[in-house]
Amino acid sequence: MDFYGTLGPGCVKSHILDGMYREGMTGVRLNLSHGTLKENRNTICLARNAALRAGRTGKLLIDLQGPELRVGDFVGVKTLRADSSVIFGFRGIPVPLRLIEAAAPGMELLLDDGKIRVRVLSRGQGQILGHVEQGGKLSPRKSIALPEGSIPMPTLTETDKANLSEAASCGVTGVMLPFVRSREDVMELRHVLKQKGLGHVKVFAKIENRQGMESLAGLVQDVDEVVIARGDLGNAMPLWELPAAQENIGRICKDAGVPFMIVTQMLDSMERRPIPTRAEVSDIFRAVAQGASSLMLTGETAVGAYPVEAMGYLVKTAKASQEYLNENC
Repeated sequence: MDFYGTLGPGCVKSHILDGMYREGMTGVRLNLSHGTLKENRNTICLARNAALRAGRTGKLLIDLQGPELRVGDFVGVKTLRADSSVIFGFRGIPVPLRLIEAAAPGMELLLDDGKIRVRVLSRGQGQILGHVEQGGKLSPRKSIALPEGSIPMPTLTETDKANLSEAASCGVTGVMLPFVRSREDVMELRHVLKQKGLGHVKVFAKIENRQGMESLAGLVQDVDEVVIARGDLGNAMPLWELPAAQENIGRICKDAGVPFMIVTQMLDSMERRPIPTRAEVSDIFRAVAQGASSLMLTGETAVGAYPVEAMGYLVKTAKASQEYLNENC
C-alpha cells in the first residue's frame, strides 16, 4: 500500500521529511495550483534526498491545475464574515473571468472545499456581488465550486503543459488529472505525455464531481489509478451521499481491476492536534477494508502543525487494519 503526503510549508524541512519517511511514507504529492515545477525544484530536491536517506524510491505525484476554478492571488488572508457582502472580480477578491461571465443571481459558490459558502446577488461591470452565508478565512488559490452549474474549461491549461515539459527532469512518477469528466480528458493527457516522452508516467484520474462519477465506467481501463477526491466530490452532492459515492467508485474500480486512492480529510483534525479523532482512524480502517491501494494526506502535511505524527497515524492505522482484515476476512 502507498502512503502519500502533500508537500507544503508545514513539512518542507529536511528533518520533517525524514520523519515522515521513517513513519512509512512512500511518496509525495505536489499541488501545482500553488506554483510551477520550476518554482518547486528545491522542494522536490528536499523530498528526494529525504527518500534516499530513508532507503525509499520516493514516488513523486504532480497534481495539475486542470479544469478547476480557483481564487486568484492576493496579499494575506481575507476574512469573510457570515451575513456580510463580498465582491469578486474588479476591486474585490480576484477570480477567473469565466466565473464572472457564468455567474447568475441565486447561484451558490463554495470556496476552499466548501468551508465558505456565498450566494450570488448580482453580476455587472466585471464583478460579482455576493452574500456570505457561511463565513471563514480565505487564502489565495483556494478552490471554487459551483454545485448548481458548470463552466466549460480546457482539460489542460498552458501552465499544465509547461509543467509537463519539466516533469522528466524532476523525476515525476505520476500525474494527477483533476476533475476528470470523460475518457477524452484522460486520452488528451496521455497524448501530451507521449509527446513529451513521458509515456511511462502513471495517470491518476481524480473523480471530483458527478460528471466524473457517471463517466468512470467508460474511462477506468484507461488510467493507472483512480483518485476518490472527497473534497470537491463532497461539494458536488449533499455530504450524507458522499460515503455511498465513495463506495460506488471503489466498487467500479475493483470490478475493473484498477487500483484506487482515497484522499481528503483522512486526519483533518491533525492539522491542529497531535492525536486524531476516533472517527478519523475508523475512516482509515474503512478505506483499507474497501480495498484502497493508496491513501493520501493533504492539509495535514502541507500546512498542518503535526505532519510527522499524522503520517505515523495514517500508516500505523492502515497496517493494523490490513493485519486484522487478513486474519478475519
